[in-house]
Amino acid sequence: MDALSGIRVIEFSAGFVGPVAGDVMARMGAEVIRVESRRHLDFTRLVRDPVSKTQPKLNEERLFNDINLNKLGLCVNVTKPQGLELVKRLIVQSDVLLENFSAGTIEKLGMGYNVIRQLRPDIVMVSASGSGRGGRDSGNLSVASIFTGLAGMAELTGYPDGAPFEARSSNDVINSFTVTMSILVALTYRHKTGKGQYIDYSSREGLSCLIGDAFMDYFMNGRIQTRRANRDDIMAPHNCYRCQGEDKWVSIAVRTEVEWRALVKAMGNPVWAKQDKFCTGYTRWHNQDELDEHINQWTQNFTAHQVMEKLQKIGVAAFPSVTGEDLLSDPHLAKRDTFDIIEHPLTGANVEITCPWKLSATPPQNRRHAPLLGEHNEYVFKELLGLTSEEIAKLEAEKVFW
Repeated sequence: MDALSGIRVIEFSAGFVGPVAGDVMARMGAEVIRVESRRHLDFTRLVRDPVSKTQPKLNEERLFNDINLNKLGLCVNVTKPQGLELVKRLIVQSDVLLENFSAGTIEKLGMGYNVIRQLRPDIVMVSASGSGRGGRDSGNLSVASIFTGLAGMAELTGYPDGAPFEARSSNDVINSFTVTMSILVALTYRHKTGKGQYIDYSSREGLSCLIGDAFMDYFMNGRIQTRRANRDDIMAPHNCYRCQGEDKWVSIAVRTEVEWRALVKAMGNPVWAKQDKFCTGYTRWHNQDELDEHINQWTQNFTAHQVMEKLQKIGVAAFPSVTGEDLLSDPHLAKRDTFDIIEHPLTGANVEITCPWKLSATPPQNRRHAPLLGEHNEYVFKELLGLTSEEIAKLEAEKVFW
């Protein structure tokens, strides 16, 4: 038995926030049916190769295939009355409707919550947009770099002498998991009460929740926090340091005087560490530029993993900055079964990430490749909705299934 066995999710989504949330639920056993059409394809199906700049074939884009695993694919044009009516019939048989279009789009398509709840009173519906359904900015279009800035997170991310960091897909995915948790809470509530819910999710607010300390610093102290790279409010040293090899780095963070003395001993008790400006946490914090330069001089004599091993053995937090290639070859991640090989009918064997949580009774898993466009039309329209082959052929000819 899977954690979400028996739950059917209808997903109207594009990009990351909706698709990744659907992927997570599918890994946990929900039947997630992704609704698409050629009239308005998900842009992640069309991303050009960053090296060759070539346009991928429709079902072969790696980004789309990575974030839409385990789902079923339905191709139907809901702007046509027959298509909309069939999707509504499918919603009657479903538990969750997930969409992350810009605010107002799902209503224009004829599937707003006030309509859907008449079809399925206990439906859990989620509308995930940049700024939510109410307020001054609700009508504005938004992607990750925009709502990251509106959330206040971009101002905190980057180097002091540089521009705010333009975070994209990573912050999308953060919101995806929050959306998933909101759905699980709503399903739990429905299980207890029999009542459905409408979830109006704002991606900018989802990110603002993660930087509450910066908001409190402003409201209580009048301070506006800004970018400080890897620096900490209290800890010093607290940074990434260069190591042997091309673009190789190790992060080191010292919290206490005991850890500082251990680090000094590991570095061979250098004379500079005995200076007054490095004798306390307070003075070290106020002399971080010079402190970091001294530590850099030491770390460059070793590989990042050598520094990590030396310092972790004596209780000092240290870890290399790793690349994707490093992650794929990491023995700990291999032991944790972090990666799967998933066969795709057009692109062959692909390495995919498994769930980071391991449930003993209901383990999530990668079940299948991302759906080809319209791959499961026959299952949905024949088995679930009872259409005949002749009816399906007619609707295909009329470009309802297109």
